[in-house]
Amino acid sequence: MASLLTKQTQRVLPKIDPVTAQVIAGALNSVALEMGHKLARMSYSSIIRESEDFGAAILDAECQQLAECAYSTPLQLGPIPGYMRGVLKAMEEDGEEFYPGDVILHNHPYYGASHGPDIGIGIPIFKDDELIGFSFTTAHHLDIGSCSPGSCGIVDAVDAFAEGLQFKAVKLYEKGEKNRQVWRMLRQNIRSADIVVGDIEAQVAACRVGERRFLELVEQYGLETVLAASNELMDYSERMLRSAIEKLPDGSYYAEGFIDGFLDDPDPSKKDLKIAVTVTISGSDMTIDLTGTAPQVDDRPINMPLVGTVDIAIFVTLRSVLLDTALMEYVPQNSGLTRPITIIAPKGCLANPIYPAPVIARCCPGNIVADTLMKALAQVAPQNVSGGIGNIKVVSYSGVIDEDYWVYMDITEGSYGGRHGKDGMDGVDTLYANTRNNPIEDIEAHLPLRVSRYELIEDASGAGEFRGGLGSIRDIQFLGNGQMSLEGEGNKYAPWGIFGGKDGTPGAVQVYNAYDGDMVDLPSKFPCRKTRAGDTLRTISPCGGGYGDPLKRDPQKVLEDVLDDYVSLENARLQYGVVIDPQTMTIDLAATEVLRGEMAIA
Repeated sequence: MASLLTKQTQRVLPKIDPVTAQVIAGALNSVALEMGHKLARMSYSSIIRESEDFGAAILDAECQQLAECAYSTPLQLGPIPGYMRGVLKAMEEDGEEFYPGDVILHNHPYYGASHGPDIGIGIPIFKDDELIGFSFTTAHHLDIGSCSPGSCGIVDAVDAFAEGLQFKAVKLYEKGEKNRQVWRMLRQNIRSADIVVGDIEAQVAACRVGERRFLELVEQYGLETVLAASNELMDYSERMLRSAIEKLPDGSYYAEGFIDGFLDDPDPSKKDLKIAVTVTISGSDMTIDLTGTAPQVDDRPINMPLVGTVDIAIFVTLRSVLLDTALMEYVPQNSGLTRPITIIAPKGCLANPIYPAPVIARCCPGNIVADTLMKALAQVAPQNVSGGIGNIKVVSYSGVIDEDYWVYMDITEGSYGGRHGKDGMDGVDTLYANTRNNPIEDIEAHLPLRVSRYELIEDASGAGEFRGGLGSIRDIQFLGNGQMSLEGEGNKYAPWGIFGGKDGTPGAVQVYNAYDGDMVDLPSKFPCRKTRAGDTLRTISPCGGGYGDPLKRDPQKVLEDVLDDYVSLENARLQYGVVIDPQTMTIDLAATEVLRGEMAIA
């Protein structure tokens, strides 16, 4: 790797004025946005096209992220520098090197990738035979050739090999020539190959756009000026984060959270698993220590790669809490934001597993890492955090029609906890995942599925001065025989309330069998299950925790929630102490004052 970085490391960069730096920053962002737009428009699958579960970025030759596509999700964008460092490490180990015209395929979760289905495609950018940077995209793919259909819900994978194909810096193109055998292998080993391979081709096309536009920018301004501007922006982002950290009191702050794990497994080491977070602040430096987190589960894929998942959960949470754009000026997203942060995770714990421990279902546990970090930060930044989040659920639906697989990945949106001055957000993807909702029309137009119910959960959010967000319920019915699998969290552990706010409510999973009409409760994750036409899966996401004393909630807001069917008349009285006349649907202010006084004393 060192030989690839030598020239840029030794380069003497000019001093640059802030105006030129901002102009170049805008141009770099435009490059990344165009890459993302190209990828989304060319993709076949709804998880990329509609949910925008992809990332696009430009890196310098030292794998520092210069610009990213704002359309992308944090869990796709954040890992990109780690992907590229993993590529360089793998190439160095195998004695490989880059050439102009190369295109790299990479998804190895122990070499920087987030997990196997999130395939990275990278193009080394050369100018006059010098490597000057990388154009890189990531995207979630519907299938990666794992032990059961789809790329989510593979919760019975016993090791990394059972999770699907592993690509460690494989060249799709070498010196501009297509490596046809690799493409053949992809088509022959992946379900729904036309869609998956089509999405990979879209990633390659988007990377080519990034390569071309970055070279145009370098031609216009000169490489030294572009790199000087990028370094200035990274230094600025670092200064802004350090300034935010310095405003916090020095000390150590601890919090813990729990993931369900496998609640139906008799082995206690596979369920009720602790996530421990200690935040230590010293001046402008911050250390996030995950010591105390439960040991890895050797034969179940809920472990989380330290690089690519855990670090991103931490970086995204810190940026959201400390550099909230609703409260301060925008700070550019680049590698400068990682410099003040040190992450410690003992080798062999859930947050730093040892290969070949499986990791494919790492998304929902990673959300608990972020959620627990936010709980720790509540002790020093109380007005910048929310109550506990309602985690998402991710389902793989699939089947066979005329010898061809169809595969679909669906996300039941979660919720946020209440925040200072605002209620929690309802029915949204959470924290570092942050994908968009897939429209029902798109599902039913392309797949043998029917969405028979999709709505917010009523009367279940955590009560507070600012209530928790409402989770969502989603019923999807099979129109033909098929199978399904699911990964999720939060069926046992409710989102936490904060500063007197009440806990939210856990989620649930149910299947309704068409042949006998029976309903069966399922745990928060299950491996591939066969289904018949008419079977319906219901996924229920948790509702967020409340923020602040419910008795301080504005009675008018309680009334609005009742009118919107978010809160029942009974809970308006029991949880908030607000008396509403059911005939006139108006607040009885005198009775409310008396009831709240009695509840405060009790």
